[in-house]
Amino acid sequence: MSILGVESVVFGVADLAEHARFWSDFGLPVEHVDEQEAIFRLASGSRVIVYAHGDPRLPVPDPFPGDGIKETVWGAAGAGELETIVARLAREVAVTREADGTAHAVCPDGQPIGLRVWAKRPVVSTASPVNTPGSHPRFNQHRIWRQRAIPKTINHVVFFSPDYVASFEFYERMLGFRYTDHSLGTGIFARADGTFEHHSIFWVNCDLPIAPDHFKFMHIAFGMDDIDEVMLGANLMEARGWKNTTMNTSGGISRHRISSAIYYYCEIPGEAGEAEYHADTDYLDDNWVPRAWNFKFGSLLWSNNAPPIFRGPDIPWEMTFDADRQSFAPFRKAEPGKQPATGELADITAADEHAI
Repeated sequence: MSILGVESVVFGVADLAEHARFWSDFGLPVEHVDEQEAIFRLASGSRVIVYAHGDPRLPVPDPFPGDGIKETVWGAAGAGELETIVARLAREVAVTREADGTAHAVCPDGQPIGLRVWAKRPVVSTASPVNTPGSHPRFNQHRIWRQRAIPKTINHVVFFSPDYVASFEFYERMLGFRYTDHSLGTGIFARADGTFEHHSIFWVNCDLPIAPDHFKFMHIAFGMDDIDEVMLGANLMEARGWKNTTMNTSGGISRHRISSAIYYYCEIPGEAGEAEYHADTDYLDDNWVPRAWNFKFGSLLWSNNAPPIFRGPDIPWEMTFDADRQSFAPFRKAEPGKQPATGELADITAADEHAI
């Protein structure tokens, strides 16, 4: 089907000027900012678009209260791919079209999505070889020195879902997304078929005690060249007054265990979720075999504020290959309505929210 990734995300916010300042400080290249909108365009061509609440360009009805991503627009490789996807979507959900061909729909979980043809730009990305005590690939050569963190791509978006298994299966059926990994009871990672990043979207289980009981935006991750850019971005954001208080951010830079990515989260103004600096993630193709992980392993952080349930020498390294999706069965919803979390998942508290 060739969905190439996130073409744009559309934020609805209460304070447009404050959000414009945040994204500019974060390092997103400014395309246009005025009193009506703030638009940032990355090297890949992906855009972050910010409107004030009530702007007629935002989806109606609003998918959730407050600030956050109100629509995710996925980029199709060509007109033929777009029309194939739209025709498939229209068999299950209502689809509207704009004059330029952009399609809009609402997924069964409540997520508004858009689709349009996207001329995705190739990204020139440079990182220095890494020397170690036993290996010196950067011999007689100084490391690249960076003065600014500049995100190059939108790697993924994350949302809470009232039925995360069904949310993935809708994306797979309609948009051709690939299953990559499952953090058991926590969520499913999926990759757009036209990109190699470990995941383009992750759905977090609304049945977790720390989660809302409805669809909601959680965070957005931006691809950086290397750990230097992640560190630089984190320090510059702190210096510019963006004080981070969540467990992820106040715990510092860390590395995700399932996708291998180095990361640092910044709180978006207005309690709108988090923006993630993201580097050195796993890259995959269709030879990848999906895995199912014990949720403690998948959520373990090096950050110093990680709650005890996610750290320590006894965190189980429990993984099974899951090409047949046997891991989905216990988490399928037999009928509409919220089901209570069971077992160890019920022990997760609000303090653990950003470790998921």
